[in-house]
Amino acid sequence: MHPGEVLGTVAVLFAIVGLVGYWLSIYNSLVALKNSIMRSWANIDVLLKQRHDELPKLVKTCEGYMQHERAVFDKLSEARGALLKAQTVAQRAEAENLLTRALGQIFAVAEAYPDLKANQGFLQLQSRISELENQIADRREFYNDTVNTFNTRLGQIPDKWVAGWLNYVTAELFHVDQGDRQDVEIKFAMAG
Repeated sequence: MHPGEVLGTVAVLFAIVGLVGYWLSIYNSLVALKNSIMRSWANIDVLLKQRHDELPKLVKTCEGYMQHERAVFDKLSEARGALLKAQTVAQRAEAENLLTRALGQIFAVAEAYPDLKANQGFLQLQSRISELENQIADRREFYNDTVNTFNTRLGQIPDKWVAGWLNYVTAELFHVDQGDRQDVEIKFAMAG
């Protein structure tokens, strides 16, 4: 073999190694993004579980004061039931949006009950749930950012080819329900 053939062979080997390395880096980054999506959803679930655990305490605190507001508690119960049945991201998002609206109604209705607003347990629960709501919103935003990056990569070449080989499909964004964009309507029941 003369030097020209050796250089050609080395160049081809370097090109092959370079392409395989590039393909592996795409593969690894797509797998990392996919895992990041699952991790970010699991982080949301942790906060949702904490919120779910706090809700019975909130309801118990409020029920004694808000005896005439059964519809508000029914909506909260309905939202919690929908959450337990939710399977997909879209169903979860819809159930979470229902729950957020129901919580907003409870806090809004609580304004009409001065004794409840002064109750230390209620104030602590309200603060804790509001804190959890803010954390959930932050985690949803991170989830959507990760999903957006992943989906964008799935549409770009050469990532699209690697994703096709992995059978990766676009992930679902967490959407806000149309009802969450509207003002909450509060109706107070009159005692007696």
